[in-house]
Amino acid sequence: MKYVIPGGTGQVGALCAKHWMAAGHEVVVLTRSGASEARTVRWDGRTVEDAWAREIDGADVVLNLAGRSVSCRYTEENLREMMDSRVESTRAVGEAIARAKRPPRVWLQMSTATIYAHRFDAPNDEKTGLLGGAEPDVPAYWKRSIDIAVAWERTLMEAATPATRRVALRAAMVMSEPGAQSATDNIFAVLSRLTRLGLGGSIAGGAQYVSWIHGDDFVRALDLLVARDDLDGPVNLAAPEPLPYRDFMRALREALGVPFGLPATAWMASIGAAAMGTDPEMVLKSRRVVPARLLDAGFTFNHPTWPGAARDLARRAR
Repeated sequence: MKYVIPGGTGQVGALCAKHWMAAGHEVVVLTRSGASEARTVRWDGRTVEDAWAREIDGADVVLNLAGRSVSCRYTEENLREMMDSRVESTRAVGEAIARAKRPPRVWLQMSTATIYAHRFDAPNDEKTGLLGGAEPDVPAYWKRSIDIAVAWERTLMEAATPATRRVALRAAMVMSEPGAQSATDNIFAVLSRLTRLGLGGSIAGGAQYVSWIHGDDFVRALDLLVARDDLDGPVNLAAPEPLPYRDFMRALREALGVPFGLPATAWMASIGAAAMGTDPEMVLKSRRVVPARLLDAGFTFNHPTWPGAARDLARRAR
């Protein structure tokens, strides 16, 4: 089959391209400036041009990963760029599919598990999960992440692509061993480095939930979504057992052989995030997400629990 991956030069795109190319498929990555093991075609993420639109015409699958990285300070400028890059690229992909004489069978559109509410009491699945934006006692600017995610998915669903099945990938943190991508693009690499520096302790008490998915399970889940014509709309891509941050980091320390991790308060995390050029929402928000639709579809996780996944990733990194 032919897979087209707009915005596919980062960690997740590299994982998918490698997986599908190894299976003998043709992979084309649309990129503004990045490199890939797959064949690349230039696009600006905004304008429908023949050079890249013809790659979508006749493709079997489109996986749109385009959008400014969320690993940044949530300034007004960065939030606006995060919104625009997601909405504009999704709209452009939709227009290219709508114009295609042979539109792809399925459009997998990256979304985010951050769309769900900050909560501790119950997990969020696709049917009963609470969307965020109205939680009490959280910073007001956290709602901006929800607004971006909602606009992202709305643009997907408003696209005039009746012949193409559309799936919104509400993805948790994708954990994979360090590869050719930059360290800042690989979440596991970043957390491992901090842990080895002794900074892998709990933050703000550590009760906030962490949702994650092993890279191998991520690409296998995409294969299921491509194969199953009955699956569309939002699908959570997360391992079935989210866990509190303190337990998450304890398991990572054990996998890396690090005996201790200094705890941090919320204000200390804010200072640390500023120093790293990211935002404390990334570690303070409780993301308790479960993959109900994947499990109902019969998907079996190879790495369902974080301690086992962390050991596997640490072994691969070595």
